[in-house]
Amino acid sequence: MNEQTVSSPAATDFLGHPRGLVICFLTEMWERFSYYGMRALLIFYLTQHFLFSDQSAFSIYAAYLSLVYVTPVIGGIVADRYLGPSKAVILGAVLLVCGHMGMAIEGAQAVEVNIGGELQVQRDPFYLQIFYFSLALIIMGVGFLKSNISTLVGSMYERQDPRRDAGFTLFYMGINLGSFLGAIICGLLLQYKGFSWGFGAAGIGMLSGLLIFVRGKHLFGEAGNPSRPELLQQKVVPGISREVLIYLLTVAGVFVFWQLMQNPVVVGGIVGSSLVVMILTVVIYSFLKCDPQDRDRMLVCLFLMSYQVIFWSLFEQTASSLNLMADRNVNRVVFGYEINAAVFQSVNAFFIITLAPVFSMIWLYLSRKGWEPSTPTKFALSLIQLGLGFLFLVYGSSLATDPTQVALVWLILLYLFHTTAELCLSPVGLSMTTKLSVPNVVGMMMGCWFLAMAAGNYISGTIAAMTGSDTVGGEVVDAAAALESYMAVYQTAGLYSIGVGLFALSISPFLKKFMHGIK
Repeated sequence: MNEQTVSSPAATDFLGHPRGLVICFLTEMWERFSYYGMRALLIFYLTQHFLFSDQSAFSIYAAYLSLVYVTPVIGGIVADRYLGPSKAVILGAVLLVCGHMGMAIEGAQAVEVNIGGELQVQRDPFYLQIFYFSLALIIMGVGFLKSNISTLVGSMYERQDPRRDAGFTLFYMGINLGSFLGAIICGLLLQYKGFSWGFGAAGIGMLSGLLIFVRGKHLFGEAGNPSRPELLQQKVVPGISREVLIYLLTVAGVFVFWQLMQNPVVVGGIVGSSLVVMILTVVIYSFLKCDPQDRDRMLVCLFLMSYQVIFWSLFEQTASSLNLMADRNVNRVVFGYEINAAVFQSVNAFFIITLAPVFSMIWLYLSRKGWEPSTPTKFALSLIQLGLGFLFLVYGSSLATDPTQVALVWLILLYLFHTTAELCLSPVGLSMTTKLSVPNVVGMMMGCWFLAMAAGNYISGTIAAMTGSDTVGGEVVDAAAALESYMAVYQTAGLYSIGVGLFALSISPFLKKFMHGIK
């Protein structure tokens, strides 16, 4: 990889960063528009259109979300060894366009019928299978796009470049600008036009991202190309090149994920075993292939990734249990107008858009002064803020005069604290992974980063299921009991997160020592 090609001064004209950052910013913005726009609707699609119970809906949602973060392991390795980041991103984008367009095929509404004195849900099996297959396409598409677009961002900077964290923070703004627009536009389309319109808008957004990347991929130079292009042309099967075989295996993988989405318990086993295998692989590689300094850095990187298992298991209540709570137990009337609950998925993104530049400037200022907190310290602060967000919501519910409703301001405050927590972990973690990893395995380590997220996301479904309420026709039976259940879970989550964060803060100096000068 020729890092000088993309990080040369002549290529630096976007807010002091390489021009290629613009393409990564816009591509990821539209990909996240589609992803978060769809995600804002998903839990409602499951509970209101297909009439799944809360527990079943959380299980399907968690399985989908965890697989979305498992596949970057595959996508990162395939790109590192064969395709290169640019081809991998394009492949992922094509799959995503197909998946989101498939979600727009809504089909018949599920109905509850009384059979022998018992209510049973009848769903159209054809449209249900289209739904599962569309999720499978999205899962595989994210796998090829997500890790590799981040790798391209990292390739534009030297390992010790002080602009790295700032560049990743700007990149993270693109993610959240897409999230902000996706949740609002898709949520409003759901409210006024229905699910198919909301999902269709997500597909159009992803198509825009694909076209932008194809047009601007030349800006990455050699960084976007395969490391050994001759390998792609080799005939590994009579009449079939390795590149074509990769595409055929990708299609086969879509069919595998199609089946897995219908068996969430199996997904949990795969995520858990994959995490164990990945940890062992990184540890063995670190001891056998790395010098002492790089070994220490790799192991610290791996340890810090364990923090985000906790972080995402709690943070990802946002689009599952918190999304349903917003619909059922939050007073959403503003100036006489009731806002659709899905639209509130944009609040976190709005705060990131407004606060990310502030954090970027703060990190740069503190870096120049020699005061910038280390990555372990930032991660610890993230967990503490995450816990405070939950506790403020619990406190707000205790002040409510209506036992079924929480004032909107407390939900907004939760999102504010969760946003500042996210800014201390997610963009910093992406940058950390590219800094602490040995250069020739950055893609694998980026995949490991997303695998840790997968574990957290799967666990999030288990936590969300603890909040589940009895429903009829997609509507909660006892709103007061539902609110009490939500708050009990969130109080425990908040206290636990703060406790782990304080412990993480206490060991930060020890971890920093083994990073050998990398912050």
